[in-house]
Amino acid sequence: MIDGRADGSRVRTVFLGSGAFGIGSLRVLEEHPDVDLVGVVTAPAQPAGRQRHASPTVIEAAARGLGIRSILTPQRLSAPEAIASVLGLRPALAVLVDYGRLVPAGLLTLRHGALNLHPSLLPRHRGAAPIPATILAGDTETGVTLIRMDEGFDTGAIVAQRRIFLTGTESAPALETALATVADALLEEALGPWLRGDISPRPQSDEGATATRPLRREDGRLDPSVPARALERQVRAYQPWPGSFVDTTAGRLVVLTASAGAAVDRAPGSFGPRGLATAAGELILHEVRPAGGKPMAWDAFIRGRPGIVGSAALASRP
Repeated sequence: MIDGRADGSRVRTVFLGSGAFGIGSLRVLEEHPDVDLVGVVTAPAQPAGRQRHASPTVIEAAARGLGIRSILTPQRLSAPEAIASVLGLRPALAVLVDYGRLVPAGLLTLRHGALNLHPSLLPRHRGAAPIPATILAGDTETGVTLIRMDEGFDTGAIVAQRRIFLTGTESAPALETALATVADALLEEALGPWLRGDISPRPQSDEGATATRPLRREDGRLDPSVPARALERQVRAYQPWPGSFVDTTAGRLVVLTASAGAAVDRAPGSFGPRGLATAAGELILHEVRPAGGKPMAWDAFIRGRPGIVGSAALASRP
């Protein structure tokens, strides 16, 4: 082995990921001429669907489709036996994309380090939910940052970064898809120079740093004391999880699409023919999903439940 390379030309590499955001990057590694992809680490299969059958991650499925033989699914990557299994593959590089679990220090000191593709312009929006945070904040640009991981939470030195401009209409799924394409291209572009030692990572500044946390179901509640413009961003940011909802006298109502309108002469939290009055403007509701029902237009919803108009949003589920 020369310089951590399997045959003098390719670097033994492990990929860590679980979510769909990492599928393209997995393929980049599999096809990259400087990489020998010796294994994949992903989350264990989880019960899914009504029958609660164990379902592997999309990364495990993609890895099997690529013919990768060494697929590890530890419950805790920090467990000594899990670390030993990964190190047993003799990697010189680790690449992490959308793994969703902490990486122990023992895997950060490989010869070529551990690289992480993060879907924000670090140090802005560190943490677990950068894409929703970008939309919620009304950012006009975002991007993908490739960092050399350290023991902090998305605090590693920046290897490469690519930015895109936003229109202000993106939903979280659409933005994730766009950023995944950016991430794949960035990894492919930066990997060779990184392995050759042609890139000197620059330390992140803590100036302007923001942090995000995992989203909870209650985060999706629409608060009419917040301006309509902010609630419209929430509707786009919280697709598909945790969704955006409001409790009504007819049950919980999930808001699928909405826009911000001018102020109305109604108390915040009251429903009108077009939507929900807020502290500043009206959240105009376009498509909604009633409890136990299918998506429908707001007009169709209130035709079937005319008592909603004039009522007020409830503080909790009725």
